[in-house]
Amino acid sequence: MSRSSTSLRQPARDIYQTVTDRIVAAVEANPAKPEMPWPRSGLSTLLPTNAATGKTYRGINIVGLWAEAQLRGSPYAVWSSYKQWQEIGAQVRKGEKAAFGVFYKDYEVDPDPAKPDDDGKRVVAKASTVFNANQVDGYTPAEPPPTLPPLERDARIEAFIAATKADIRSGGESAFYRPSTDHIQMPDENLFRNPDTQTRSTDWYSVIFHELGQWRGAEKRLNRQFGKRFGDQAYCVEELVGKLTSAFVSTSLGLTPTPRADHAQYIAHFLE
Repeated sequence: MSRSSTSLRQPARDIYQTVTDRIVAAVEANPAKPEMPWPRSGLSTLLPTNAATGKTYRGINIVGLWAEAQLRGSPYAVWSSYKQWQEIGAQVRKGEKAAFGVFYKDYEVDPDPAKPDDDGKRVVAKASTVFNANQVDGYTPAEPPPTLPPLERDARIEAFIAATKADIRSGGESAFYRPSTDHIQMPDENLFRNPDTQTRSTDWYSVIFHELGQWRGAEKRLNRQFGKRFGDQAYCVEELVGKLTSAFVSTSLGLTPTPRADHAQYIAHFLE
């Protein structure tokens, strides 16, 4: 993996100022909305299917469940109601939130004699709630996402990360720092699905640096005040710190010679 060494010869303060200036300029230029680097290409493009009946969803459910899968970062297009999951031997995990859909029920009435084409068949729409295959235990989707080659690792950057002595775990579909266990959780690397292998690795390291920025804020380290709930001021500040850390470290280590577009997008998202 090629890395730029120019930034390594610059004083740290110059690097920070240069990165900050570029991010500010990008924010002022009205950046696009931020996107997480791991779910966007790992999502299934199959039609949403009911796990219990095997039937594909129809109508507005197709678009709605595609959108729900994207928001949840799920690579699966398989859904069912809570009861249906139980009927096929699976169990929705505690705390999982349902997606709202529309259930269509067919019924028949006497045909309208004034309408020659009326066969008496009717459809009524009712609200329903469903859960995705990645929200349940005891079920293996028939179409798992394809496995990609391992991420390309950079020995120098790996040594930098190891020197922090942070507890970094991998698995699932979320990236976060959890103060109660003092560990960083990274998504399964197979979810980083950029077709360019080097870019996949860059995405991976960028997310780790973000979480390391928040890991450093723990009470026994820098003792910063974390947000108590999503979206409060302290939470937003922590997200800004994490993303700025990612931008500074990525540039300082020569991972990316200039700040990535998503740095500005993410920062703009959390600015008050």
